[in-house]
Amino acid sequence: MADILVVEDEEPIAEAIRLRLESEGFEVRVAHDGLGALDLARQKRPDLVVLDLMLPGMDGLDVCRELQRGTWIPVLMLTARTDETDKVAGFAVGADDYLTKPFSMRELTVRIRAILRRVERVHAAAPDGPVQVRDLTIDERRRRVLAGGREVALTPLQFDILAKLASSPGTVFSRERLMDEVWGYRDPAGSRVVDTHVAALRRKLGDEANEPRYIRTVYGVGYALREDDA
Repeated sequence: MADILVVEDEEPIAEAIRLRLESEGFEVRVAHDGLGALDLARQKRPDLVVLDLMLPGMDGLDVCRELQRGTWIPVLMLTARTDETDKVAGFAVGADDYLTKPFSMRELTVRIRAILRRVERVHAAAPDGPVQVRDLTIDERRRRVLAGGREVALTPLQFDILAKLASSPGTVFSRERLMDEVWGYRDPAGSRVVDTHVAALRRKLGDEANEPRYIRTVYGVGYALREDDA
């Protein structure tokens, strides 16, 4: 039974989420502000956090950033905003997925289960030792990445995309396949979401748009991790 922390300042929404998730078999705790969420997370580290972006006092981005200090906690962020920059900001501080209000409870549970399945796959499939591709080192158990000896701080989704590409260097992964195997579901905006995360991943690795050192684009298809130095 997964332990879910719901952080939502609107009590009717928080209560509706709690009731639905408990009916699905989850153990649920609720906080109505950022500081309360951090206190609950410290008392018992949750398996996943459902986190509203707009909170009184400490906003959702700051809460997410604090939650990710130390060990990674999966976060599903909720927002009434539709601006793409808000989503990018959420992913940058470690959110795993985004759901825009209003949403159906069915969609919420689908997203939560998809994230939890991905976490299970990550832990189950992690190799015993780091994966080395040229000067790129990917340690899945410790969730650390070194590029040319330099440690690179990645968000959970960026790390999982890189680990997936590194599982078969040179193989082209379509955007649809990445959605299926990294996110665990298909999203109508899937191509744009994948492209946004790959672009951020490349920036952190130091890839240049015209001469990518690590991740190459196969136009119209998807992405592959380079095997050679060419």
